[in-house]
Amino acid sequence: MDVSETVLTVLLSLAALFVLRLAYVWWTRIRPLRPKLDLIWAADCEHLTTAVVDGNDITFKMVRDFHWRTTRDRDERWEEEVKVRLDELKDVWFMVDHFHAIKGMAHTYLTFEFECGTCLSFSFETRREKGERYHPWDGLWRAYELYLLVGFERDVTGLRTHARNNKDYMFRAITPPGKDKMLLLGMIQKLNQLSVNPEWYHSLLTTCNTSIVQIVNRVTPGRIPFLWRNFLPGHTPRAAFKLKLIEDWGGYEATLARARIDEVAQSWDGAGDYSAMLRNHLPEGPITEEI
Repeated sequence: MDVSETVLTVLLSLAALFVLRLAYVWWTRIRPLRPKLDLIWAADCEHLTTAVVDGNDITFKMVRDFHWRTTRDRDERWEEEVKVRLDELKDVWFMVDHFHAIKGMAHTYLTFEFECGTCLSFSFETRREKGERYHPWDGLWRAYELYLLVGFERDVTGLRTHARNNKDYMFRAITPPGKDKMLLLGMIQKLNQLSVNPEWYHSLLTTCNTSIVQIVNRVTPGRIPFLWRNFLPGHTPRAAFKLKLIEDWGGYEATLARARIDEVAQSWDGAGDYSAMLRNHLPEGPITEEI
C-alpha cells in the first residue's frame, strides 16, 4: 500500500468516526426527546413540590428540609405540608451563591420570608437521576429536567454556607407594591406546571437565573432587560443594584460587603433559628451612601 492509499484509508476512517459521532449525538441529544417525571431520582430532588392557593392560605406539599453537615453527610427529611399566608409575606431575598473561582459562575435563587418566621427558598436547578452528576456541557443537550426546588432556608442556603463552604450573598429585593405577592404566585404557578408538564434544563437558556428573570418579567413586563449578566449569574448583583432590584445598603461596594453571609453563617450551632441568625447581621432597611 503506497502513501496515497494509506492517507486515503486514514481519512476514510476519520470520516467514518465523525459520522458515527454525529449519529450518536443526534440519537442521544438532538432527536426529539421528551422530559420525564417517572424516573428514579437523586435523593435531594426526589420529590416535586406543589402548592394549593386558597385566597390568602397557601399549602405547600413536599418541602425539602435536609440538615447538611457535608454534601454526603446529611439528614434527609421532606415536610409533607407547610402552610403560610400570602398576606403575611414580609420580604423577598435575592441569593447569589458563588461556587466557582470564576466570578461569573454562580447560582441564584429567591427566598420568601413570612411574618410567622417561615423562610422558603425557591431554586431552579437540574433534576438528576440517581447516581447522575451535573455537567454544564451535558446541560446543553437535554440531559436534565428543570427542577424548581422548594426548601426551608436552613436547607437550601445552609447547604451552601456549611456543606459546600461557598461564598454567599443575601440581598433584600425591591418590588413595586403588591408585586412581591404576584412574584410568589408566579413561582407557585411554575411549580404546579412542572409537576405535570416537565421541561428541559439548558445550561445557557433555561438556568437558575434566566428562569427567575422570566417570571419577574411576566409579573412586571420589562423589569429586567436583556443583559449579558443574566447568563453569568455571578455578575448579577451589580446589574440588580443599578436597576434598583435590590436594596441600597450604602453604595454598591458597601451593599456587597453587608450582604455576604457565609462567614456569619459559620456561627450557627445547627439547633437555633438559622434564618433569624442571618437576618440579625443584615440591615433592616436602606442605608444612606457612606461618604
